[in-house]
Amino acid sequence: MSTSTCLFDLGDVLIRFSHARMCEQIGRLCDRTGDETRTLLIESGLQWEFERGRLDEERFRDRLQEATGREIDLDALRLASADIFEPQPGVDEVVAALSAAATRLVLLSNTCVTHFEFVRERYPLLGRFDDFVLSYEVGSVKPEPAIYEEALRRIDCAPGDCFYTDDRPENVEAARPYGLDAELFTDVPTLSEQLAARGLPTAGR
Repeated sequence: MSTSTCLFDLGDVLIRFSHARMCEQIGRLCDRTGDETRTLLIESGLQWEFERGRLDEERFRDRLQEATGREIDLDALRLASADIFEPQPGVDEVVAALSAAATRLVLLSNTCVTHFEFVRERYPLLGRFDDFVLSYEVGSVKPEPAIYEEALRRIDCAPGDCFYTDDRPENVEAARPYGLDAELFTDVPTLSEQLAARGLPTAGR
């Protein structure tokens, strides 16, 4: 086996994020508590519809307005929804080392257009990636089959030659039957060890 491609999850792997912060910030726009907003967004499935691409930004805003009876400025909603990310210390260096060694880098993420565009504009590490498999474009979320099948079309190698890391155990387990060399992400030092074991460069190597 010769690893030629790395398939990375985004949230809490390449970059940290907080759904609690998102709910608090959106809640302030529509006079709801963070817990109430979590019910409106997460428990109702509205956020997942957005991440499946079934709603665009305007319709997502409209659904929130319908649920809360409040008018919500679209730009304010974009910021409240997406200003929830922080750097993952050490991961930039790992991605840079892989890119410098001409390792193909592909993102596989459950995300919405608002979050992805916010991260791409503010975090240069995504500029090192060769391709993006995004739930809102595919119309499927991990751990469903369709999004992995799309990832297999994008990696440009045999599944066993692609290292995949994700912080959700169910996503890792769902990837393995496709032949992907999948490992659970826990922290950057462990990721570096996993990459080194496959003969891939890491920061400082």
